[in-house]
Amino acid sequence: MEFDRDLDVTTLKCPLPILRTKKALAEMDSGQILRVRATDPGAPRDFEAFARQTGNALLDSGEEDGVFVFRFRRK
Repeated sequence: MEFDRDLDVTTLKCPLPILRTKKALAEMDSGQILRVRATDPGAPRDFEAFARQTGNALLDSGEEDGVFVFRFRRK
């Protein structure tokens, strides 16, 4: 999985993972890929809604060793 920027929001609780992701994407160029790692149990649902609301594409999501991993493409 390739990405242009990595964001670690593990240990943070809602709404901080979403807010940090929004800020990181705003600093990136259109088309770039952001990988986000989170541990908040609500992260999968929150990030799916975030992608729908912002228009940034959620390319994939999964879980690795208890950490949720998401990849977004900046709109």
